[in-house]
Amino acid sequence: MNSMFKRHFALTAGMILTSFVVLAIAFTTLSYQYSIRDQKDGLEEKSGYVAAMAAQVINRGEDQLQDDAFQYYLGAVARLVDTDVMLCDTEGTILFASNDGYEVPDWQGMTVPAEVLSALTESADYEGTSDLGVFGEERLVCGTTVTVEQEGRSVLYGYVLVSVSVENMTRLWQAFASIFLFAAVAVLLVASISSRNLTRPLKEMTDVVRRFGMGEYDLRVKETNRKDEVGELSRAFNHMADSIALNEQKRSEFVTNISHELKTPMTTIAGYADGILDGTIPPEREREYLQVISDETRRLARLVRRMLDMSRLQSGGDMILSQTEFDIGETLAQVLISLEGKINNKGLDVDARLPDSELLVWGDPDAIAQVCYNLVENAIKFAHPNTVIGVSVSARGGKAYIAIRDTGETIPEEELPLIFDRLHKSDRSRSLDKEGVGLGLYLVKAILNDLKETITVTSKDSVTEFVFTLTLAR
Repeated sequence: MNSMFKRHFALTAGMILTSFVVLAIAFTTLSYQYSIRDQKDGLEEKSGYVAAMAAQVINRGEDQLQDDAFQYYLGAVARLVDTDVMLCDTEGTILFASNDGYEVPDWQGMTVPAEVLSALTESADYEGTSDLGVFGEERLVCGTTVTVEQEGRSVLYGYVLVSVSVENMTRLWQAFASIFLFAAVAVLLVASISSRNLTRPLKEMTDVVRRFGMGEYDLRVKETNRKDEVGELSRAFNHMADSIALNEQKRSEFVTNISHELKTPMTTIAGYADGILDGTIPPEREREYLQVISDETRRLARLVRRMLDMSRLQSGGDMILSQTEFDIGETLAQVLISLEGKINNKGLDVDARLPDSELLVWGDPDAIAQVCYNLVENAIKFAHPNTVIGVSVSARGGKAYIAIRDTGETIPEEELPLIFDRLHKSDRSRSLDKEGVGLGLYLVKAILNDLKETITVTSKDSVTEFVFTLTLAR
C-alpha cells in the first residue's frame, strides 16, 4: 500500500536532498573558485618577489645563485606558504629549487614541461596546473620571468615557477562533503520522525473510522492539544461521531416506538374485528366496537401520514406547496372545532382570544392548519385534566403572533432546545403521549422554517407556551 507516510517522507526527503545537493554544489563551486583565486594571487605575489630577488642576485654575478643568503630566502618563501620554488633558464632547465622542507631537492638539470615553457615564452606569465616534470601529482603553478640588466637593457634570464599542492583543498572539500552528508542524514531523520508524527494520528483515525462504520458507535479518536488541521479533524470527527451515535440511538428508539404504536391499534382492530365476525361481541354492541376500530384506523392513518411527511423532509422535499393569504383566526377556530371531542373528554376549558375581524396572513393554509392542529393537540395531551388551554392571536410589526398555552408539567430547561428535534420524546411525553412518535413538533418546526418564520417555547411554573409567527398580508 502506498501509504501517506511513504509519500510524505519521499517528498520531504526529495526536497531536502535536492536542497542539500544544490547548496553543496553552489558552496563547493564558490569555495573552489575562491580558494583557487586566493592561491593563485598568493603564488603570483611570491613568484614576483622571487623573480625580483633572483634578478638582483644575478646582476651581481651568476655564481651568486649559490649564495647561502639567497638559498635561505628561497627556502623561507617555500616554507612560509607551503610551496615549491624553481628557478630555470630560458630553455626550461632547473637551475635551483627549494621546497617546503629543509632539504634542497635534487632537481638541478631537469627540465620543465614544454607546454609550461611555451606559455611563459608567449605571455611572460603562467598560471595553471602541472606536475612540472618532477612531481607525481598535478599542482597549482604560477610562473613569471626573470630579467637582468646587461649593457643598459633588460635581458630575459629565465623563469621562476612557484607551485603548491592541491591536496589541502581536496581535504577541505572532503570535510565540507562530510559535513553536508551528516547534516543531510540528521535532517532526513528529523523528517522521518516528523512524517511519522503527522501520519500516526491519521492512521489511528482510519482504524477508528473503519470500526465505527462496522457499528462500534462508542469509539472516538483520541484528541490532543494539536492546533493544526489534524487536531481540528480529530475534533470534527468526534463531533460527527457523537451526532451519528445520537441519531442511531434516536432511530433505534423510533423503531421501538413505532413498532409499539403500530402494534397496539393493529392488535385492537384485529381483536374487535374477529370478535364481531365470530359472534363473541353481541350484535347490540357491534356499533360501539366498530367505532373503536374506526378510531384506531384513523390513528394508524395519522401515524403513517406523519412518517411520510418526515420521509419527504429527509429526502429534501418541501412541506410548502403554495403560498396565499388566508384568515388565521378562522384556521384556528376550525382546528379547535375538530379537536372539540378531545378537549371535552379531558374536561378542558379553552381561552380563545381570536380577532373579531379577519386577520389575513401569508402562507400555505393546509400546512399552517397542520401546525395549529399539532400544537393544539400537543397542548391537549400534556394539559392536566380540568385545566385551561389558551389560544391567542396578536398582530404587531407586520407579523401575526399565534400563542398556544397549556397548564401541565413543566418541561426541564435542558430539554427545551431539543423539543423540536426529530424523534425526540421527553420522559413527560413518554408517560402521557399515547399516540405520538416524536414527529409532531419536528414537522411544525420544518413547516415554519420553510416559510422563514420562527417558533419559540417557554415552560415555567407548570405553564408551557408555544409562540410562532406569520407574515401579515396587509
